[in-house]
Amino acid sequence: MARSSYQKLKLLYIMNFLLQNSDEEHPVTMKQIVEHLDRQGISAERKSIYDDLEALRLFGLDIVHVDAGRFQGYFVAQRTFELPELKLLVDSVQSSKFITHKKTTTLIRKIETLASIHEAQLLQRQVYVKNRIKTMNESIYFNVDEIHNGISQNRKIQFKYFEYTIEKTRHFRKDGKFYVVSPYALTWDDENYYLVAYDSEAGIIKHYRVDKMTEISTTDQERDGKDAFESLDMAVYARKVFGMFSGEEVAVKLRFENRLVGAVLDRLGHDVMLVADGDAHFTVRANVVVSPQFFAWVSGFGPAAQIVAPDEVVRAMAAHIRSVARQYEHIDIDNE
Repeated sequence: MARSSYQKLKLLYIMNFLLQNSDEEHPVTMKQIVEHLDRQGISAERKSIYDDLEALRLFGLDIVHVDAGRFQGYFVAQRTFELPELKLLVDSVQSSKFITHKKTTTLIRKIETLASIHEAQLLQRQVYVKNRIKTMNESIYFNVDEIHNGISQNRKIQFKYFEYTIEKTRHFRKDGKFYVVSPYALTWDDENYYLVAYDSEAGIIKHYRVDKMTEISTTDQERDGKDAFESLDMAVYARKVFGMFSGEEVAVKLRFENRLVGAVLDRLGHDVMLVADGDAHFTVRANVVVSPQFFAWVSGFGPAAQIVAPDEVVRAMAAHIRSVARQYEHIDIDNE
């Protein structure tokens, strides 16, 4: 490239240098800017750089001049993302179960480029979380993209669905045959991504773990099930399903100790009605999907929570507890 061509890039090199190397705690000097340009094969006088800095300000870059007596420097103040916002993004990526370790590292490195090299070190310290569990499926990002393609193009998608064996290998459901469904939405529950889709054969809305889908692609078939999806309140349904497991939806009455109000509102939503039941308890009615996951949620509170009605759900809960207890009947807890 001719030297004159390098000169045309001077403004861009200055902007990039400021964005990468300067912040409020680390302003760069005019000498550092000149030396950086020289390394790029660009000769520049101080006056022309002053003009370039002013042009960048007019362009919208928030360049602040530091005048501390003998020290003169410049730094980029307001950025698209502030450091606390970047920390939040990085921690969200690090804590996301569905993002693999490999992709987590890649995304964090990209987020770091939005800060100065000095602030990027703070981001690296921010995100270290020991032994955080991550998904093993690297293709999840392409799955999400392909699902959105199906939604935007109003087309059905096909995919294979698997679960892991004890050897940590994939075992495909339906003997490896393709699932063909109409995709409508992606939802997040308990740190997992789920596809919300209409199954034409079953005639119902179903959920699929995105990280357990593979060989996904759009088809030429137009989606169906639009009426079924539009009649579905996703926020309400997600609360009812308790972890996206299937089961029968039933109106139940539950009784809790007063200290559990926050936990109940977190799970059932703030629109449920709480009714005082004596001085220490309250009751609540809610439509839930009766499943082992629902029973596990209630059981997690021990004697502080109880299913009161209907009778068939109470009996199902009792049977669930007995089936679990049978696994520990041989243990003598009195001789511990």
